[in-house]
Amino acid sequence: MSELTFEQMLEESFKTVHTGDIVEGTVIDVKADELILNIGYKSDGILPKSEYTNDPSVNLLETVKPGDTMEVKILKVNDGEGQVALTHKRIVADRGSKKLEDAFNNQEVLTAKVAQLLNGGLSVVVDDVRIFIPASLVSDVYEKDLSKYENQEISFVLTEYNPKKRRYIGDRKQLLVKEKESAQKELLEKIKEGDVIEGVVKNVTDFGAFVDLGGIDGLLHISEMSWGRIEHPKKVFKVGDTVKVMIKEINGTKIALTAKFADANPWKDAADKYAVGNIVTGKVARMTEFGAFIELEPGVDALLHVSQISKEHVEKPSDVLAKGDEVTAKIVDFNEENQKISLSVKALIADDEPAEEAPAEEIAVEEAAPAEE
Repeated sequence: MSELTFEQMLEESFKTVHTGDIVEGTVIDVKADELILNIGYKSDGILPKSEYTNDPSVNLLETVKPGDTMEVKILKVNDGEGQVALTHKRIVADRGSKKLEDAFNNQEVLTAKVAQLLNGGLSVVVDDVRIFIPASLVSDVYEKDLSKYENQEISFVLTEYNPKKRRYIGDRKQLLVKEKESAQKELLEKIKEGDVIEGVVKNVTDFGAFVDLGGIDGLLHISEMSWGRIEHPKKVFKVGDTVKVMIKEINGTKIALTAKFADANPWKDAADKYAVGNIVTGKVARMTEFGAFIELEPGVDALLHVSQISKEHVEKPSDVLAKGDEVTAKIVDFNEENQKISLSVKALIADDEPAEEAPAEEIAVEEAAPAEE
């Protein structure tokens, strides 16, 4: 029996590998774009970065070190240069695909980091399987700019699982909708009309502000923002402001709010401050053809009728007054029930004028006249 040559013994010491085999390899060298592994075969295995992971942000030099072991799959026994072509990501993807199949069937919530911002949505990677989340399914509200999600971890469910076409679609929107519905139900069970609560301004419109109360939005109408006059909600509130409001009305999931608290109601002690005969000073807030409305304090306006502006005839208020002018006048009527106050500058002028004295000769005659019996 002939002895084996050294080359033959060496050849027999190596295992045989075939395309498709899954083997364990040991990293013997790490480069920026590939890994070199000892797989127990006569030739080393080459694992390109593109076959290690789908994540372009991975740095092989920081992630892998010599001596690390990993499972790899044989793509080609001879890549044309006498080396073995390997893949690692496809093993992970195959296992990930099974994990995704289970998640899809059970509607399991998955969490992953956003790997890429795409035109029309986001891409996340779960066990090296790329999942696309369309922009319409990223949030429960329209979001034009998705950049805030870059590198953020998000939760979603799979709505489409098609490994043959490598089509995996995620949906984050339905989770947010369910969370919101749950929060709404919980909040509606806790609050009641008359409760004072803090909220955050979510949106400001021409007619009011929508305030997030912690699960449900309430409307703070412009007429309920202050006891005083509000020109435009955007002059008072901006998105993100924290506000203290009171629940005015609850109708299903619709909540009406008010910031007009009773202790700040300027009419609560108006009867004393604005009693008939009192002299007050205010500013012209607005004008009509029949008179000017004078703001005595925020929430309290009084009417200065055109006939009471001056002793002289005034055709229309704008002939002698302008918005913002300061006016001092006398209160001639106070109606607490209807919250109406009437002013008169003319009456104030009359009070300031001295009484007209009778001529001296008339006084003498009156003094000389005998008293009637």
